[in-house]
Amino acid sequence: MSQQTQRTLIRGAHVLGGAPGDVLIDGGAIAEIGAGLPAEGAAVIDAAGLVLLPGLVDLHTHLREPGREDSETVLTGTRAAAAGGFTAVHAMANTFPVADTAGVVEQVWRLGRESGYCDVQPVGAVTVGLDGKQLAELGAMHESAAGVVVFSDDGKCVDDAVIMRRALEYVKAFDGVIAQHAQEPRLTEGAQMNEGVVSAELGLTGWPAVAEEAIIARDVLLAAHVGSRVHVCHLSTAGSVELVRWAKSKGWNVTAEVTPHHLLLTDDLVRSYDPVYKVNPPLRTEADVLALREALADGTIDCVATDHAPHPHEDKDCEWGAAAMGMIGLETALSVVQHTMVDTGLLDWAAVADRMSARPAAIGRLAGHGRPIAAGEPANLALVDPAHRAVVDPTAFVSRSRNTPYRGLELPGRVIHTFLRGRATVVDGELA
Repeated sequence: MSQQTQRTLIRGAHVLGGAPGDVLIDGGAIAEIGAGLPAEGAAVIDAAGLVLLPGLVDLHTHLREPGREDSETVLTGTRAAAAGGFTAVHAMANTFPVADTAGVVEQVWRLGRESGYCDVQPVGAVTVGLDGKQLAELGAMHESAAGVVVFSDDGKCVDDAVIMRRALEYVKAFDGVIAQHAQEPRLTEGAQMNEGVVSAELGLTGWPAVAEEAIIARDVLLAAHVGSRVHVCHLSTAGSVELVRWAKSKGWNVTAEVTPHHLLLTDDLVRSYDPVYKVNPPLRTEADVLALREALADGTIDCVATDHAPHPHEDKDCEWGAAAMGMIGLETALSVVQHTMVDTGLLDWAAVADRMSARPAAIGRLAGHGRPIAAGEPANLALVDPAHRAVVDPTAFVSRSRNTPYRGLELPGRVIHTFLRGRATVVDGELA
């Protein structure tokens, strides 16, 4: 993509959902904010009725490259991210080869720079090959050009308490964070869905809430003992919310994320046996969904992260037991958050900016993102039409994969423009 930027005047946008005003972008930064700004030499965007947000930041994206380019690449994934209003994503380490060395994380980082659609910050593996046996090259990945700060074996749990402790101790030296996929493996052997009434009726092996909660309880205690940072990936149960709330009440350095799908969907959908609803952690109960929404609203859960997990159709278009776990989410995340949190009155747009931009950027120590919409700040921005409503059509997606659980569902909101350092990556709802 061209790296050129131009002067752009966004006219009459509701900044963070507030009163309408003008925002002038010049040279990759926000030059001025006010009312009735002169348009001299600038391309003008009529933003009447539109909400201006800082560019969204995803702490949890699977871009699949290297190794599974049949399901997604850094280019296609970042294009999907831009279409969803994101200006930065954190690329998870479960690639082939695993991102457990400086060489692999630098490869992913360089591919992100070449794509030009959003910034790509690689997440390094905690253990070699995600095997949970030996710490990966955490220091070398941090010192590499990629500057890795977040480490995760996501897809697998770092279940060995000694390894987890050592990882927390190691990253403390450079203010890194361990992002844990909280899943006690012995309690989830062969698990197919949430353990509960529906799993009993369907005869499917259950994934109990305690398998997530037991690891979170252990890890917040370890983080407190070491004085290091732990981040809970895709928190999914009401009990997990209480554990994180307790840890935060102690002043421990614990953060947590929730996915859009866990804010909306329940395990009742598994009655259809449609593998599009198969995900890890699994869809939980209505009571869990409501607890997650309240926790995101009160700040116990810090941020929304997509866990965008693309799969080729053959990995999902099969019987339930053989299907891969995961859902795509970059292009629908903001719509689901509007539907579950904004339209329900739980969050306003300023709080959405906090949960989907400022906080994830802060957790990932990502400079230049999650910044206020103010003069002198980088022009990483998303312009959204909250009045738009449409039925989700996966064939229109930019992602290489189509495994969305929202197919046929009407959702609100549409990203109209996305700007990465002042350069439009999305214009009038289409990729630039």
